[in-house]
Amino acid sequence: MCSFCNQHTISGAQHTPSGEEVKKICREAFSYIKNKENSEIAFFGGSFTAVPEKYRIELLESVQEFLCEDGFRGIRISTRPDCIDEKILNELKKYNVTAIELGCQSMDDKVLKMNERGHTSECVTRASELIRSYGFELGHQMMTGLYGSTPEKDSETADKIIALKPDTVRIYPTVILEGTKLAQLYRDGIYKVYSLDDMVEQCSDYMERFRQNDIRIIKCGLHASETVEGDMVAGYYHPAFRELCESRIFRNRLDAELEEGSYNIYVRPDLVSKVTGQKRSNIKYFSLKGINLKIIPAEQKEEINVLKIT
Repeated sequence: MCSFCNQHTISGAQHTPSGEEVKKICREAFSYIKNKENSEIAFFGGSFTAVPEKYRIELLESVQEFLCEDGFRGIRISTRPDCIDEKILNELKKYNVTAIELGCQSMDDKVLKMNERGHTSECVTRASELIRSYGFELGHQMMTGLYGSTPEKDSETADKIIALKPDTVRIYPTVILEGTKLAQLYRDGIYKVYSLDDMVEQCSDYMERFRQNDIRIIKCGLHASETVEGDMVAGYYHPAFRELCESRIFRNRLDAELEEGSYNIYVRPDLVSKVTGQKRSNIKYFSLKGINLKIIPAEQKEEINVLKIT
């Protein structure tokens, strides 16, 4: 098991579900989800292609009836880069899997080894190319702030992921969970973490770069849950981590063009809270620099327009 994994805490699962249990869950979802053509059945919380073949096929067969003409558009799975080959991909194609996400975590081989991932960056490259050749949607998952990594290494991982051109990406800043090797390394003073604010700055930069390269960001930050908050020892967790990063993106954009004075900032209504910042953090940040902002909702094509008023 890799150094940071506590699968029970991450997934919240009490046991591995049977095919019948999965079918029951899908049947319930089928009854209330209206926009099925834009919804998928997802097998997450582990490495799907690494489970025993008989059990994997049991799960895949259990959901086929919900992939009818008026049903869900397909199946999304997550797995390890070293658990992908042509036999597996032929099987997944047969059972209407449409998207495969790889837990890359890092593209630095030393970091992967230090965290006992059991695969190399070359596995990520090879699996990505194979998945693409079979016509699946490709997703990558990266972790930032891992044991042995640095901001520079994380930045290089982002660049290497961009070069592989996945359709989607998830960014998971490392959260140190009870019952993991990482927790012991942290308690022994071997693994040190830096501030949450530093991690927000880094991840906001990665988000910008992914967007500029047309890579859709599905998630940034571990999902909020009582189990994660209860088992967390240290690390980079915040229930609204993505919003912190998006607010930082807007702060950095404004910081690059504003000088002392007062400004009206016109933004789309859905972006007001992000430009303002959590607990008005962006307003306070600029106020300390002699820059006064008034955030004004406005219907417009652009995300943000700036008007200096003094």
